[in-house]
Amino acid sequence: MTEEFDRTRRILNFTRPIDHTAMMEALEIFSGRYEELAITSLGKSILGREIPLLQLGNGRKKVLYVGAHHGMEGMTAALLLRFVNEYFELCRTGSVVERVPVRALFAARSIYVLPMLNPDGVEYALHGVSDDNPMRDRVLSMNGGSADFGHWQANARGVDLNHNYNAGFEAYKRLEGELGILGGGPTRYSGEYPESEPEVAYLCNFLRFSKNFALALSLHTQGEEIYYTSVGEETVDSARIGRYLAGLCEYRLAKPEGPAAYGGFTDWFIRELGKPSFTVECGKGENPLPFSDFPMTYLRVRKMLFAAPMLV
Repeated sequence: MTEEFDRTRRILNFTRPIDHTAMMEALEIFSGRYEELAITSLGKSILGREIPLLQLGNGRKKVLYVGAHHGMEGMTAALLLRFVNEYFELCRTGSVVERVPVRALFAARSIYVLPMLNPDGVEYALHGVSDDNPMRDRVLSMNGGSADFGHWQANARGVDLNHNYNAGFEAYKRLEGELGILGGGPTRYSGEYPESEPEVAYLCNFLRFSKNFALALSLHTQGEEIYYTSVGEETVDSARIGRYLAGLCEYRLAKPEGPAAYGGFTDWFIRELGKPSFTVECGKGENPLPFSDFPMTYLRVRKMLFAAPMLV
């Protein structure tokens, strides 16, 4: 147990980057406070870390928020934890956010939150590769021999989870060759085949066997943009919802280009489920964003997180 948080605070004070241990501590606090919060596990990462799945509300229609596909984008986990914390506190007080009564939101929608899909990558980015890691030598080699993993995006074995989905995977493989990406590394390597990585396979299987998912948001950093298409494909509601969300955040609505247009979660959700999905590039600057940007970044995306479920 760390001393990361003051347990007496109604809203936890996130003052530094959130690793897996800090996330689990925050969830322990939430579990003790909010009996309405359901916490299960999507599965375990390659290195055995739990990937918690949270359910907020009990409405028939479901939405999904996913954070930390990429190791150096751990701030997105903190954004989602802050949202969960605030959601239940405002539900208790009967507050309204962006014309949405939070108690009504609880009754009408089920919001599923995956704060940290890639806990091993976040660990690498924040703390480097530990001496007891069975893949230590291999991973150090992937990182050019450097012990500095501050820009690591991939999972424990060098696969970029947001290129490991079966949505334009073969097209991206051809692009990998053009980019000189021949194997595992800090970023952009898509893996040997779609869903080769357990983190991605767990998420895809969960969604395949669940019903009534109507929308998804995948939080990344940085750029202050919202992507709403997959190589030109979109749902009938994607542009309408995307414009509204972009207006709430004051972000730019955009279409992904180049490598960002293939093999991602947003691509898979649109193609596999036929429902609107959005990649939200939170904050602006150079990755990894300094954690001092967290308060302002949360203020920009906060309304979107409360409003999005009622747009479907």
